[in-house]
Amino acid sequence: MFKRHGDFQRFDNKIWLSTPTFYADELEFVKDAVEENSMTYSGRNISSVEETILEMTKRKYAVSVSSGTAALHLAVKLAGVKKGDRVFCSDLTFSATANVIMYEGAIPVFIDSEADTWNMSPQALEKAFEKYPEVRVIVFAHLFGIPAKIDDIKKIAKRHGAFIVEDAAEVLGAKYKGVTLAKHGDASCLSFNKNKIITGTGGGMLLTDNEKDAEKARKWSVQSREKAPWYEHTEIGYNYAVSNITAGIIRGQLPHLEEHIAKKKAIYERYKVGFSDLPVLMNPFDEENSAPNFWLSCMTVDKNAMCRQIRSETEALFKAESQKTCPTEILQALQLINAEGRPIWKPMHLQPVFSGCDFVTASNLPDGTGADVFERGLCLPSDIKITKSQQDKIIEAVRACLD
Repeated sequence: MFKRHGDFQRFDNKIWLSTPTFYADELEFVKDAVEENSMTYSGRNISSVEETILEMTKRKYAVSVSSGTAALHLAVKLAGVKKGDRVFCSDLTFSATANVIMYEGAIPVFIDSEADTWNMSPQALEKAFEKYPEVRVIVFAHLFGIPAKIDDIKKIAKRHGAFIVEDAAEVLGAKYKGVTLAKHGDASCLSFNKNKIITGTGGGMLLTDNEKDAEKARKWSVQSREKAPWYEHTEIGYNYAVSNITAGIIRGQLPHLEEHIAKKKAIYERYKVGFSDLPVLMNPFDEENSAPNFWLSCMTVDKNAMCRQIRSETEALFKAESQKTCPTEILQALQLINAEGRPIWKPMHLQPVFSGCDFVTASNLPDGTGADVFERGLCLPSDIKITKSQQDKIIEAVRACLD
């Protein structure tokens, strides 16, 4: 099956999709926290990270939390989502974007992607409001480092009086029309998970311009403890506070953000040039208005160049064909040379756990644009430590799939 990949030698050390890159400062900031015995949800590392992010995003208030998912959950609560409410949600995204809606007993209505950015389609969002005019909350994600068409989404939200939760977990440092993302939601959320462009190996942040919302979120994140001499609670809270240790790692990482973005962009551009004569497309973006952070370099195979591919809920098979390929073949070819790729996110409306939820699309495709991207797409090794020669070998392995 893999004769056309037989001449490629494996990398001695695995080439990863995206891993942390650490520097000396992280250790020093962590060491300071340990020596000061500053392990709680306050400390110089936390305040420094919040100040840096606020300056970058031009937001007014930041609440550091334990994960991007925790930030999203608090944002949905701030939006006033209640049991039984419908909430519009990006369809092509990581499951956390939708899971937090379910945490509150609400019902996600999944909004398809548009082909230009793979992010939430403004046209599909308009259709969704026609069907569900009572909805007042939109949760949308910027995908793989590429900004969504946020101005269009905001105009629609304003017209319908909807609260926007901006999932900016994958786009730290990216800009749309010159404005840094995580600025555009009524509540915006960041992630510092281990594979993100800046990491604390964990951690997240909620951003808002509303002081009362920031105070609520901060209170909820520390088990909703009231200001009393004892542990007094009048509402349910969560153990969502971030540690000063985690914040120390993030603090040491943040000065390298622009350097990381430049390296990620170079990786994307090398793939784009390397595949320029092939029937494939790199993940697209609005070149006039967007400055992505290029977190993950992704690609789709043209429809007329797809070999037969069959996927069950847990397995995938393909039939090799001359001058044709598919994500399953390419991912296995990468595995053979000890490199890590990954399928595109599987759309939420196709996930068994969300099988009863509605899906709205403006596409003529049977399962929508996002499902088509999932069928034909994959994420390529995008680690900033990858060398040019290593990337050249990956490019050749992908090219061999189309021999």
